[in-house]
Amino acid sequence: MTHSVTTHEDHHHEVQQEVYDRTIFGFWVYLMTDCILFATLFATYAVLHNNVYGGPSAHDLFSLPFALAETMILLTSSFTCGLAMLAARHMERNKSLLLFGVTFLLGISFLVLELTEFTNLVQEGHSWQRSAFLSSFFTLVGSHGLHITCGLIWMFVMMIHLLVRGLTFSTLRRLACLSLFWHFLDVIWVLIFTIVYLMGVK
Repeated sequence: MTHSVTTHEDHHHEVQQEVYDRTIFGFWVYLMTDCILFATLFATYAVLHNNVYGGPSAHDLFSLPFALAETMILLTSSFTCGLAMLAARHMERNKSLLLFGVTFLLGISFLVLELTEFTNLVQEGHSWQRSAFLSSFFTLVGSHGLHITCGLIWMFVMMIHLLVRGLTFSTLRRLACLSLFWHFLDVIWVLIFTIVYLMGVK
C-alpha cells in the first residue's frame, strides 16, 4: 500500500515537472520572438540615429545621470525579483510577496522616470514627429516601457493571486515565467542604456 502511494506521488511529481518544463520552454520561445522585435527596433535606431533633420542629436538631449538612475532602479528590481523567486521556491509566501512588492514599486519608479523624460522632451518640442532619430528613439524606448507596464500589471495580478491562493504549483510556474520576463526586460534596458544613452552622449 505504501509502495503504491509512493509510486503515485512520484508519477504526479513527474507530470508536474513535465508541465513546468513545457511551460518554461514555451515562454522561452516567446522571449525569442520578443528578441527579434527589439533587434529590429535597435537596427532601426542604429540606421536613423544620425538623421536629426537639423534638430538636436542624442548628445544634445540625453542626460547620462538620469539614464543611469533608471538603470540602477531596474537592476535593483531584477535583483529583488530573483530573491522573490528564491523565497517562493522555498515556500516562503510572505517573504516572496514582500519582495515582489518591492520589485513592483521599483518598476513603477522606473516607469515614472521614463514617462517624465518623454514628457519633458515633448514639452520642449522634441517629440517623435521632430526627426527620424526621435521617431526611432521613442519607438524603441517606448516599446520597452510598454513591456514594463505589462510586466507590472502581470506582477500585480500575481501578487493578488499569491495573497489569496498561496504558493501552489500553478502559482510557482506563473511566477517563474514572470521572473524570466522581468529579467529579459532588464537585459534589454542595459542594451538601450549602452547604445542609446551611453554612446549617444559621447
